[in-house]
Amino acid sequence: MLRIYRIDHIAVVTADLEEQAALLEGLFGFEPTHTWDNPAARVRGMRLRVPGASGQYWVLLSPADSGTVLGRWLEDRDGRPGLHHVGAEVPDLDAALAEIRRRGLEITDSVPGRWAETSLSPPEHGPGVLWRLQGPGSTSMLGDEAARPAPRRAAADAPTLGIRGIDHLCQAFPDRDELAAWYAELAGFVEVWRTPEGAAPDMADLVLNIPGSSTCWEVITGRGEASFVDRFLRRSGPAAHHVTFEVADWDNALAACVAHGVPTFGEEEGVTDGAAWKHTFIHPKHTGGVLVQLFWEQRPGVWVRSDKIASFRSV
Repeated sequence: MLRIYRIDHIAVVTADLEEQAALLEGLFGFEPTHTWDNPAARVRGMRLRVPGASGQYWVLLSPADSGTVLGRWLEDRDGRPGLHHVGAEVPDLDAALAEIRRRGLEITDSVPGRWAETSLSPPEHGPGVLWRLQGPGSTSMLGDEAARPAPRRAAADAPTLGIRGIDHLCQAFPDRDELAAWYAELAGFVEVWRTPEGAAPDMADLVLNIPGSSTCWEVITGRGEASFVDRFLRRSGPAAHHVTFEVADWDNALAACVAHGVPTFGEEEGVTDGAAWKHTFIHPKHTGGVLVQLFWEQRPGVWVRSDKIASFRSV
């Protein structure tokens, strides 16, 4: 079994590193920790700490030109930034690579002994979500051993979202049960919640816990002939659909969006077991290419158990 014990980071590729860094520091409150310039790979990067939780990071990668792997990836998206990979630690990289090869998964890029990139989705369904796996204690996630501390920007008057951490990543897939069983066998993911069949007219979802990690994995599947999930799958394949952050104070988070001129959509609220919850979304064009969901709950766990109907159908 492939053992993933920590989600290290989410990596986004962008043509404008400075613009994205300013957004992430200003609205999201992320704290830059390291920056690097790798002339050999012709890529620049920045690592930012996600507030509220230990060991969660957001990584920005900016290729120098379209002749690089990342440059071609960006060019294929007409220059639009987007989520490139999920970084994770495994206890033994060599053992992990052996398991990946045994299951017929393709290693798309690697630095021997340091890290390797692969999709962990069933290969018959297409590329899926790209993962970058590393052994414990490696600094090679940054892409350059010469990474240096990143300077902090001057504190701004505008508020931040007040993020408490990355709650989960969501992947669209044709069959939630098939993917859940695959992840359970491959990497020990454990199902902790699912919406009842028929709770929503055009979708069904479930949530998987990644053992040892504070980040969960959600799977959404289409139901009905006109499901937004199926439209997404036809356009993007079984890729990452959105990233969800918990916020500490709902009103403050919405006020931060207003202060930064960033609109939200699809807001919903409810009460589960006497405790309130709320969630909303920020469109990818306002976040650097990633659909972002924000949620707040009055008591831990009530939002997940709310039988909520997600409101990202128009994205």
